[in-house]
Amino acid sequence: QVQLVESGGGSVQAGGSLRLSCAASVPTSPNYAMAWFRQAPGKERVFVAAISWSGVSTRYADSVKGRFTISKDNAKNTVYLQMNSLKVEDTAVYYCAADRSRSLVAPPISNEYDYWGQGTQVTVSS
Repeated sequence: QVQLVESGGGSVQAGGSLRLSCAASVPTSPNYAMAWFRQAPGKERVFVAAISWSGVSTRYADSVKGRFTISKDNAKNTVYLQMNSLKVEDTAVYYCAADRSRSLVAPPISNEYDYWGQGTQVTVSS
C-alpha cells in the first residue's frame, strides 16, 4: 500500500507561483506513473498533469500547459508540481495520484489511478 502526502498549498495572488510536493511513503516501483488532479468547489475532479516513472514523459491539461511543470525525484520518492502565472480559476484542492499498472504516462482519467493523497488547498485571489 502506497501512501501519498501532498504539501505546499496555500494562498497566493493572481500571477504568483506555488510548488506542490507529493511524498510517497514507500519507494514506488517502476510501474508507478504519477499525476496531479484538482477539484474546485462544486465541480468534478479533473486532470492537471502526469509523469512517467522515469520522469522523461509528461502530459498536461490544456488549461495549465506552459504555466505548470510536473517533475519527480525518485531518490526522494517525491513528485512536484511547479505552478507559475497562477489564475483565479486555478483555485482548487490539488490531489496527487499513483497508477500502479504502468510506468509510462497514464491516461488523464481519475479511474486509472490506484492511490490518492488527501489533497492540498490552493487559493488564488485577484
